[in-house]
Amino acid sequence: KPSIKNTVVRIVIFRWPTPEISIERKRINMSYSVALAGKGGTGKTTMAGLLIKFLLKQNKTPILAVDADCNANLNEVLGLELGNTLGGAREDMKKGDVPSGMTKDIFMEMKLEESMVEAPGFDLVVMGQPEGAGCYCAANTLLAGFMDRLAGNYPFIVMDNEAGMEHISRLTTKNVDVLLIVSDSSRRGLQAAIRIDDLARRLNIGVGKSYAVINQIKEAPSGQALEMIKAGGLELAGTVPEDQTIYQFDFNGRPTIEMPEDCPSVQAAFNIFDKIVA
Repeated sequence: KPSIKNTVVRIVIFRWPTPEISIERKRINMSYSVALAGKGGTGKTTMAGLLIKFLLKQNKTPILAVDADCNANLNEVLGLELGNTLGGAREDMKKGDVPSGMTKDIFMEMKLEESMVEAPGFDLVVMGQPEGAGCYCAANTLLAGFMDRLAGNYPFIVMDNEAGMEHISRLTTKNVDVLLIVSDSSRRGLQAAIRIDDLARRLNIGVGKSYAVINQIKEAPSGQALEMIKAGGLELAGTVPEDQTIYQFDFNGRPTIEMPEDCPSVQAAFNIFDKIVA
């Protein structure tokens, strides 16, 4: 099982704005990282869960799952109870709630260990609440170092980001192999996907390749939609059909990672992941 002790260097994503705590891939045997983005309500978190399901099936483990959305719910998709978050640990340190006789770096390392949620084949880290008022520089610096060392032990990393473009405009999504932009079939959804890709290009944040996925479709994309994606310079990796099984699992509180592989949405998602995962 990976441990944060005696590790090398680095890959991590943070939602928090300052100082920028970003993914940096500097090891010889680099992890393969996929970050998911898109406007809210497009099924981005469900897609992240299906990607983890795919990697587990392919024995591409261990996986580090990172929920970088302050409204964390990736744990529900994965069927895990949410424990401590790194946001909570950061707040404790900022408030000075460090036990007497314990250094801050040891305290943060302990909190990071406590925040790990372990499951067969993968571990989950939840970033949790964003910053409040005051200075978080010291806590952020310590968290960055510990998370970098932890992430360096995982050959595959899946990062579920907050909705919109804030994580890109604040440079908190950097140096990932694949930026998977999830959209629905609406014009606004496609425009948001194109804007996210365009912003990533203009900020030169080190994305290896960007792909669009149209999720929850009821019929094949129109020629107008396909032309819109092409004109925006974004490559369409595939589409995922609307699937009542997802809604049933979600409504009944069942983790969607447990959906049968013969479900149309799971099959379509797996076909997409076959194209984009090294």
